[in-house]
Amino acid sequence: MAPNEPLLPYEWPGSYFIGEEEIEAVNQVLLARSPFRFYGHDLQHFATRLEAIFRERLGRQYALGVNSGTAALSISLAAMDVGPGDEVLVPGYLWVSCAAAIVRAGAIPRLVDIDETFCMDPADLERKITSRSKVVLYIHMSGATGDIAEVVKIAHAHGLHVLEDVAQANGASFRGRRLGSFGDMAIFSFQLNKNMTSGEGGMIACDDKMLYDRAVAVHDLGYPRNEQGRLVTDDPDMQLWGQGSRMSELTAAMAWSQVQKLDTITGSMRKINHLLYRGLAGIAGLRPRRVLDPDGDSGAFALLIWPDAETCQQIVPATRAAGVTTGPQGINNVMMRDWGLHLYYNNLSLVHKRGLNSAGRPWSDPDNAFASDYTYHKGTLPQADDLFSRTSLLEVPPVMTPEIAERVIAIFRDCAARLGL
Repeated sequence: MAPNEPLLPYEWPGSYFIGEEEIEAVNQVLLARSPFRFYGHDLQHFATRLEAIFRERLGRQYALGVNSGTAALSISLAAMDVGPGDEVLVPGYLWVSCAAAIVRAGAIPRLVDIDETFCMDPADLERKITSRSKVVLYIHMSGATGDIAEVVKIAHAHGLHVLEDVAQANGASFRGRRLGSFGDMAIFSFQLNKNMTSGEGGMIACDDKMLYDRAVAVHDLGYPRNEQGRLVTDDPDMQLWGQGSRMSELTAAMAWSQVQKLDTITGSMRKINHLLYRGLAGIAGLRPRRVLDPDGDSGAFALLIWPDAETCQQIVPATRAAGVTTGPQGINNVMMRDWGLHLYYNNLSLVHKRGLNSAGRPWSDPDNAFASDYTYHKGTLPQADDLFSRTSLLEVPPVMTPEIAERVIAIFRDCAARLGL
């Protein structure tokens, strides 16, 4: 392999496990001419079967397949009755969909700092809760979690719901308990970048029947359906507005096949992740992300905290030039400051408080006047800003071999030595 030839496979974990099982399941739906989940010529019930698997995996009462993780966020906030006059607490390391769901609900995002787990800092959460707080949106970023149990304890002590975003950590756990089983509601994404994939798609899980029933209505046309798949409009508690975010049977068929491979996918990534962290640990001044439960990490990312921003800015280009990169469609071995819409201050619609239309809502809504002094520009979250400036990120595909990992480790060590580390 030439020195500058990309070493890293593309980072899309579930894509490597697409095989005959997915093809057979999708063909089964097509041959039945029944791609809509609620009625058809010969329903195959893949969406129902997929939901059953998630209920069993998570030990939850209810699960609902939807067409994306982004939709799952909006549906969950609607189920929790979030709207004008409310604020949702969200960490500064996030994805744009998280902030967008809050804004679309007419509520206000309240930024909370992160710690070296790169998840929400429980101490800053405690400081940020106000009388307007309604939901804590806790995000399991980059494959592992912070102290979700402590966050749930704090939130519930203040009477707040917790919405658990497991989009980047599907298959992970915390101290023996699967992520997605902690929050009052939890969401998952099956987009191509995720640990299992159906291209698009998502899941909502919860234990509260009212939250579930509201989610079912909102994800559809605003009303529940009967056993024949027909809308029921006469329940006064379930006359809502829907957004047509149903999961199709085609998506469900592929996701049903993928979820049965999820533990294999995460097991492969976790093994290489641990190898990378062990091998890089000897570089002076380098600290890996703090992972509270290494055995529960899904393994999808390795986050490397360098002594200062200058070192990070030197090590990444040097290692990329030596081959620690991927093909032209991939994004790997990058400085976190270049991690786009994952960083709060790179979301310019948030920074500039852009509304959904010219009226400027939710920022201009009189019910949200309490948030007039909230800021979202760089400098709002000092711990996050510091970590973003001196952290680099490696994605860990499940097909990365130990040999590739050892080569990556050797390149990082060599480049670090050249920088005097």
